[in-house]
Amino acid sequence: MTSTTSSTAGTAIDELSRQILFTEARTANAFTDTPVTDDELAGIWDLAKWAPTAANTQPMRVLYVRTDEGKARLLPHMAEGNQAKTASAPAVAVLAVDSRFHDHLPTVFPINPGMRDAFEADEAMRTGMGTFNAALQAGYFILAVRAAGLAAGPMAGFDHAGIDAEFFADGRWRSQLVVNIGHPAAENAWFDRLPRLEQADTLTWA
Repeated sequence: MTSTTSSTAGTAIDELSRQILFTEARTANAFTDTPVTDDELAGIWDLAKWAPTAANTQPMRVLYVRTDEGKARLLPHMAEGNQAKTASAPAVAVLAVDSRFHDHLPTVFPINPGMRDAFEADEAMRTGMGTFNAALQAGYFILAVRAAGLAAGPMAGFDHAGIDAEFFADGRWRSQLVVNIGHPAAENAWFDRLPRLEQADTLTWA
C-alpha cells in the first residue's frame, strides 16, 4: 500500500533555512551581472510547482526574460521607478495566469475530470479561481528563488496590458507579477527593513 503521508511531515527546517526564506530575506533592488543559468531557473520552477492550489488547478505560468532583446521589449512596460531594477537583473520572471488552466483538470485532478466543464461554463468562477491560486503560487515562487540561493525582486508596478500585448498576444495568459532574479549587488541592493505588525495587531484566538 502506498502511504499518503509525507515523510517530511512534522520536520521543522533549521534556523539558517528560516533566515534564508523568511527572517533575513529582502526584496532586491539591484543585482550583479553574474548570470542566472537555465538550470537554476528550471530548478526554481521545480520547487515552486509544489504550491497547494484549489483542486490542484495550478493556473500560474512563467515567462523567463533573459536576452537583451527580451529585456528591450519588457523595460518600456515597467513603471519608471522599476526600470533600472529590472535592467540590472540577469533574469526576470513574468508570472501570469493561464485563463485556460481548466483544460488541464482531467490530468491534474483526475478524481473529478468533469470539473473542467463546470469551469468552462462559468467565466467568473474561472477568473476568480485562477487569480487567487496563481497569487498563492507566486508567493511560493519567491520562496523558491530564495531557496535557490538567489535574490528576488517582486514588483507589481508595470503596464499589465502592455506586457500582455507584447508577450501574450493570443490573450490566453495574463500578467500578474514581475520578479527580478539574480545575485544582489554589493551596494544599494536593499532598502532599509520596514517594520512588521506585531501579534497583538494580527492574531486572534478562538
